[in-house]
Amino acid sequence: MQWFGFKRTIKLGIKSLWMHRLRSILTTLGIIFGVCSVIAMLAIGEGASRQTQEAIARLGSSNIIIETVKPPQKQTDSGSGNTVISYGLTYADAEAIRNCIPNVEVAVPIRQLDQQARYLNRKLPIKLIGTIPWYTEISPISVIRGRFLTSIDVEYRLNVCVIDEKTARDLFLFDDPMGQDIKIYGSYYRVMGISSSTIQNNHSNSFGGSNFETSDQAIGYVYIPVSTAKIRFTEFKASFDGGTSSRERVELQKITIKVQSMEQIIPIRNVLQALLENRHKEKDYNIIVPLELLKQAAQSKRIFNIVLGSIAAISLLVGGIGIMNIMLASVSERTREIGIRRALGAKKKDIIFQFLTETVLLTLIGGLVGIAVGALIPFLVTRFGNMPTVITTWSILLSFGISGATGITFGLYPAWRAANMDPIESLRHE
Repeated sequence: MQWFGFKRTIKLGIKSLWMHRLRSILTTLGIIFGVCSVIAMLAIGEGASRQTQEAIARLGSSNIIIETVKPPQKQTDSGSGNTVISYGLTYADAEAIRNCIPNVEVAVPIRQLDQQARYLNRKLPIKLIGTIPWYTEISPISVIRGRFLTSIDVEYRLNVCVIDEKTARDLFLFDDPMGQDIKIYGSYYRVMGISSSTIQNNHSNSFGGSNFETSDQAIGYVYIPVSTAKIRFTEFKASFDGGTSSRERVELQKITIKVQSMEQIIPIRNVLQALLENRHKEKDYNIIVPLELLKQAAQSKRIFNIVLGSIAAISLLVGGIGIMNIMLASVSERTREIGIRRALGAKKKDIIFQFLTETVLLTLIGGLVGIAVGALIPFLVTRFGNMPTVITTWSILLSFGISGATGITFGLYPAWRAANMDPIESLRHE
């Protein structure tokens, strides 16, 4: 019997909403936009957060990265005349780190140069990485074909290289790169292996302010022995400004250290800081700990979600107020109907249930439509805006639950007001 009454109330609610279709549609728009904004904003925030965390994770959670940074006073004095400015990390720093700091698996010196690779009549802007055979232990790349650099390559300063997939595809097209020679800065390097491509974001710009971020023009990556890079490429860089010239000398752009255990990262970072302060008169380096950046990113994600959720909740609040306003108007319009129902024996709880059902139906329908639109917006943002978005299950459940709660919360007062009308006065209402 109770099920029959519940079913009848649902039918009456749907019939009442259908009789005022335009008003019902306009009323649900507030809920639709609110739910849609919750899902879309959380999806965009989640996508941006995951992209940041993945970029940091690619640096290696057990790594400590030291980067060369141009000191501010050097930037000020660089245009004072024909001067040579020396700063940054050195090969001696890499040797000192390897010999003086325990619990370090590998210390990898890295030299980065923007160059151009040539093969036959084709050329490609590349990022040239001068490193050692243990580079693969601190980097997310893997060798697909052939081999990576070896100790013999470094010891004898051989003109060999390993190229990534993108360089192999764009520079060689349909030719097999293995065993071929590519020309870089007047010298030829034999391709000994092909590595997987990796997106090396200019995290230095975001997390440390290094002056050696990846060039926007660099398309591929080529790895050569660091000893070969030392003799084949100059460590000096000339710049001209307003008739004055200056030269900068930098040996290494980066040193990456892999620590044996996560618990030792912070103590080793402190030891590194003390060692480099003793070896460098100026702060021409920056120490980056990806593990700390991951923790900061996770905390920023929580704050970001709270802020976005709060902004979207305001839209739902506005939609809820609109529903309460419409339901109060509906109660006034249906005063005589309420009086007739009360005269025929309907109880207060029946009247409350009737109006509450209509309100919840409005919000749930708006919630379902809002979920559909909210799922479409992140897709369009990813498709046309080239931004990563991630729609999580909890955001859908949260937005749908909030829409239902909004209907109950903002529908209680109009329902209570309708139930407490005097039946006799209601029957007299015109």
